[in-house]
Parts: sequence; structure tokens; C-alpha cells
Amino acid sequence: MAMTTVGRDYIAQALVGETFTAFNNANARIGVGDSSTAFAAGQTDLQAPANKLRKAMDATYPQRAANVLTFRATFGTGEANFAWNEWGVFNAASAGQMLNRKVESLGTKTSTQTWQLTVDLTLNAS
Repeated sequence: MAMTTVGRDYIAQALVGETFTAFNNANARIGVGDSSTAFAAGQTDLQAPANKLRKAMDATYPQRAANVLTFRATFGTGEANFAWNEWGVFNAASAGQMLNRKVESLGTKTSTQTWQLTVDLTLNAS
């Protein structure tokens, strides 16, 4: 999955101890939207103009195991009832920074369903 320019810069800031808003349980969100606009590294938000929602982390998330970060959010029956064509990880309920964005069709959520989205980000050395 593709990391944004902002995501890259946040990792660099963390490495040298600069101030930034963490992607922790208090701040992290998974956002979903209905846009199928192609990914571009400079994007700072989901591309859906209206049908998009950021949801806070479930308890105990995000988690880290070695180089894998796991984010998880549960979307209830009254939330995000539209086609899920894009998703991303954020560090704020609005505005803030988008770590990554993925364009993929996950289906159409309806008001009779609760969906849980889990995102595993693997940081690799190359």
C-alpha cells in the first residue's frame, strides 16, 4: 500500500525527535470513502467529496509487532453506509495528516451491517 509524502516526512520527524502528532490510540483514525481516484503521494485526504468518514481506533489499537503496525476500527450500523472504494490512516478526526491511502473496492456497507477494518502496515528496509 502506498505511503503519502506526509507519511514519509512523519517517519523522518520521529527519527530525529521533532514534534509531531502521534498515530496512537488517542489520535489515530481509519478513514473510508467512495472515491476511486488513483493514489498520488501528495494527497492529504481521501478523495471522496462527501461520502467519507474517519473512525477512531478500537481499544488497544494501534499495535506494533516488530516492523508491522496494525490499526483497527469498527464502523457501526449508522456509519459509512456507502461504497468503500478507498481507505487511509490518519492522526486526527479531521484535518491532521494522512499516513497512507489505498484505492480498492471493499464493497458497499449498509445500515444493517457493522464492519471492522484492519490495516497492517509493514515497514521494510530495502
